[in-house]
Amino acid sequence: MADTSTFSPSRRFVIAAIGIGAAGFAVGCDSRTATAAATGPTTLTSLGDYVRVGADNTITVYIRHIEFGQGVSTGLTTIVAEEIDADWSQMRFEHSPADNAKYGNPAFGGMMGTGGSTAIFSSWEQLRAAGASAREMLRQAAAKKFGVDASEVLLVKGKATAGDKSATYGELAADAGAITPPDPKTLTYKDASAYEFIGKERDPATGYGRLDSADKVHAKAQYALDYNPEGTLVALLQRSPKAGGKVASFDDTATKAIKGVTDVVQISNGVAVIASDFWAAKKGRDALKITWDDSAAETRSSDAIFADYRAQLAKAGHEARKEGQGAAALRGAGEVVTADFDFPFLAHAPMEPLNCVVEYKPGESATIHSGSQMPTGDQMAAAAVLGLQPAQVNIVTMLAGGSFGRRATPDADLVSEAAQIAKAVNGKAPVRLMWTREDDIRSGKYRPMAVHRMTARLNGGKLEAWGDRTAIQSIMEGTPFLPPGTVDTSSIEGGFDIAYAIPNIAVDVHLVKQPTSVLWWRSVGHTHTAYAKEHFFDVVAKKLGKDPVAYRRELLASHPRLLGVLNLAAEKAGWDTPLPAGKFRGVAVHHSFSSYVAEVAEVSVAADGTFHVDRVVCAVDCGIVINPDIVRSQMEGGIGYGLSSILGEAVTLKDGAPVQSNFFDYNVLRMNQMPKVEVYIVPSTEPPSGVGEPGVPPIGPAVANALLAATGKTYAKLPLGTKA
Repeated sequence: MADTSTFSPSRRFVIAAIGIGAAGFAVGCDSRTATAAATGPTTLTSLGDYVRVGADNTITVYIRHIEFGQGVSTGLTTIVAEEIDADWSQMRFEHSPADNAKYGNPAFGGMMGTGGSTAIFSSWEQLRAAGASAREMLRQAAAKKFGVDASEVLLVKGKATAGDKSATYGELAADAGAITPPDPKTLTYKDASAYEFIGKERDPATGYGRLDSADKVHAKAQYALDYNPEGTLVALLQRSPKAGGKVASFDDTATKAIKGVTDVVQISNGVAVIASDFWAAKKGRDALKITWDDSAAETRSSDAIFADYRAQLAKAGHEARKEGQGAAALRGAGEVVTADFDFPFLAHAPMEPLNCVVEYKPGESATIHSGSQMPTGDQMAAAAVLGLQPAQVNIVTMLAGGSFGRRATPDADLVSEAAQIAKAVNGKAPVRLMWTREDDIRSGKYRPMAVHRMTARLNGGKLEAWGDRTAIQSIMEGTPFLPPGTVDTSSIEGGFDIAYAIPNIAVDVHLVKQPTSVLWWRSVGHTHTAYAKEHFFDVVAKKLGKDPVAYRRELLASHPRLLGVLNLAAEKAGWDTPLPAGKFRGVAVHHSFSSYVAEVAEVSVAADGTFHVDRVVCAVDCGIVINPDIVRSQMEGGIGYGLSSILGEAVTLKDGAPVQSNFFDYNVLRMNQMPKVEVYIVPSTEPPSGVGEPGVPPIGPAVANALLAATGKTYAKLPLGTKA
């Protein structure tokens, strides 16, 4: 989700955030939960908000955003470490419990959630305040202990000193917890020139690296798949092969004969087989005989859906933007250029498929271990299914092996299914609902398919009018994130806010309805709007005989941050230097999630027409940089993810059923296809913005534009494959 908002800490936020624990003090921790052993808060049962200082001198930051590989656990912890004057070796992190009042994301309207590249953006001021407030409370505690004025206390690397007296934060923690927190208006923050952590390069050799890496390398990190309480049963759910299909009847005779199968139950969207282990559940599911009711299901194939989308484009849709004369200006003197861009369904395909464990005590409580991207949404959904109050449902957020948006579901599909199964067996044992890779690709939620009809009118050597008409299924419609009667602009974000100085612009959208389940996919609307906008821009530039970089500079003169990344990427890529025979460059620049990214792709085209992306030069402006290495990693990962989607990924339907099922036919990027990536960061004093998604949108059009330079052809149908 792209919408973001700022957060300013209030006095109520800081005061309400104070609790006293036996082993230390917590900023943002309810005193009723601030208990810990004398060694400090090191277990998931010791939960609190934001900052905990333990008697063992550790500092634990409670993060409301899930860590699924993007580095948020390190980034958020870094902000606190800076303001509290810690030593990096002290820093720890834990996922917070599900509680909107304490951990709500202001960018999500106060609901807990990770997405839209909002973690750092929405937490920057809040965690600075938490760290600075804790620092001043420690200073006051030290002053009292040393018998000096607070102004004489120096805090450095987790220790307070005054003259020849010193104490660690751990030794001061209990006293600090009894001190009234300072008024937020009086808090002072470090000047950027004094930063020791923010913006600094990491050195893993000295232990100054990502907080989540060591446990992952040594197989100590705990994912939902690692949680296996004694007696856990495994459930696999057979869903309809066609979106919208329902169970008409089923025969489980053969299933119940399989050793290890304990139960077969029907829930809202399929039949679950429950067994003592995964393989027994899989064999049991394979033996099920189900008759499906397809009366409300999708029955078309992909080609037919694309044809229906194009038919929609014959007339105007919901107007999203009008500049100058709008669509009327597309008719007039000069040359009209047009192209239809086809974008298929895409699966998220995280390496760890969806799974969770439900421990249900009928009428009393439930505990759910899951890689939850929207924990309070999951909490409410499970409570509704199980007949409990939300407070009776404990969501334990685990590390997750990727997501790309798949774990952020407004309908809480994973937890809802698991809760229904746990209820059906009356909580007799913990139940793990497991999605297989095939379940994920054939029964999951997809990036919507879309058709963009791009139109431009050229006259007198100038681009006088621009049109972008889209047919796409809405992601947000029917969710709490879109008010009734509001047009879902997230479907075309990045297209309707095109930055180029074009006198006449018309952007409209048809939000089509169909049974297939869709969901935000890494970079959401930008994933297709950036491709259509940036590749079509080069098509237009070629028609006008303009250099793609020079023409962008001309039309982005009033957008300094876009110009900044464009110029940096072009410089580092050597845009104006000649390339060897058979090599070509393409460029794309895009603004998404409050960040600015330009990418230049170098592509080799062989004599037989096959091509390979050799090098990508990326420039990013994401405001103040918390962790440069994580910014680079996210850009690199985003480029790989975006390249994967434009080269080989597609979910195609045949008579309504997905054809692809696993990585042998859902063609994710192979290692030998990954180009060399160089990332350059624009220095900035602007507030930090997101980096999880902005690297994805520009790579597709940059590659397509290199191919356009090589062949003169427009690349309007995705995936491209590997032949120009």
